[in-house]
Amino acid sequence: MNWHQFVPKGWIISPKARGIYRLAAAVSLTLYLFIAAAVLKGPIQPLKPALLVAVVATALNLVGMEIFLFRFDDSPALKQIFWFCLMIFLPLGPALYCFMVYSRSKVLRTEVGQQGAGGASVG
Repeated sequence: MNWHQFVPKGWIISPKARGIYRLAAAVSLTLYLFIAAAVLKGPIQPLKPALLVAVVATALNLVGMEIFLFRFDDSPALKQIFWFCLMIFLPLGPALYCFMVYSRSKVLRTEVGQQGAGGASVG
């Protein structure tokens, strides 16, 4: 790991990271339900812990997808600019990026394939 890379590659690109980011993206989409419930009924005490989990999942997904976008995404520059601008719209933007770009990326597929075949990951 270089001195300027504070986040190891394995935290962003690995089978375990892929599962965590996909789960965080799915959970972050439930944030819309909590916001709707809070608007309609006011703050409901039993939903507050679940709301916290949804907010943390949204933050985790946003940070992971931004790091992937800046360090590992090999798509054209205009496409990267589009996704960067779309990620402003929480929690939908990072979740869409996770499902449509991150999960289908060549970098992630080769890393998952190497670890699935028993190869050691260098990171």
